[in-house]
Amino acid sequence: MFSKLLHLYSVIDQAVARIGSQFADELRCGPGCADCCHAMFDISAVEAAYLASLLSPVMLEELREPAQQAKRQFQEIVAAQGDPALARIRCPLLGSDDTCRCYQGRPMNCRTYGTPTVIQGRAHVCGLSGFDKGRSYPTINLEPLQQSLYHYSLELCGPELGNRRFAMAQVILTPKKFLLRGGKDPLPARP
Repeated sequence: MFSKLLHLYSVIDQAVARIGSQFADELRCGPGCADCCHAMFDISAVEAAYLASLLSPVMLEELREPAQQAKRQFQEIVAAQGDPALARIRCPLLGSDDTCRCYQGRPMNCRTYGTPTVIQGRAHVCGLSGFDKGRSYPTINLEPLQQSLYHYSLELCGPELGNRRFAMAQVILTPKKFLLRGGKDPLPARP
C-alpha cells in the first residue's frame, strides 16, 4: 500500500546521502541535532497515513501529551496572529534524547531538512549547516517530490483526505480509524 511512498523515500535518502558524502563538513545533521524537529510544517495525507500505521497503541499513548502541547502552542501562535512558518514548536515525536521516536516514518521535510533544497526556484538550507551563501551546491528540488506525495495521497486516501495536509500532532491525536482510504475503508493498523 505504501510502496510508492517508500520508493520515493529511498530516492530522497539516496540523494541526501550523496550530498552528505560530497559535503560531509557542510551537512551537519546527525543524531541529537534537532533543529528541524522544532520547525513547523505539515505533511501530506499519504505521509500521515504511513506514519500512523507505524505508531503502536502504546506509543500513541506515550505521545499524546507532547502532541497536545504542540497543538496548544500552535493554537496560541495562530490566536496571536503569529506566523506559523517562524514558529519553534517541538515535534511530538522528538524523544528526550533529541532523536526521533519514529525515524523510519519521518516525512520528506525531515529527510531533506539539512541539505540544500529548491522550492519555487529559490534555494533553502538549514541555518545550522555549513553551506556557504552564494556558493553553488547540488540541491534537492522539492516541488516534484511534493507533487508525487500529492498524487500518492489522492490515490491512497481519495480526494477528501488526499487534498488535506496534517500537522504531526494531528496525526498522533487523530485515531488511525479516521485516516481513511477513499473516505470509506480504514487503513490497516499495526498490531
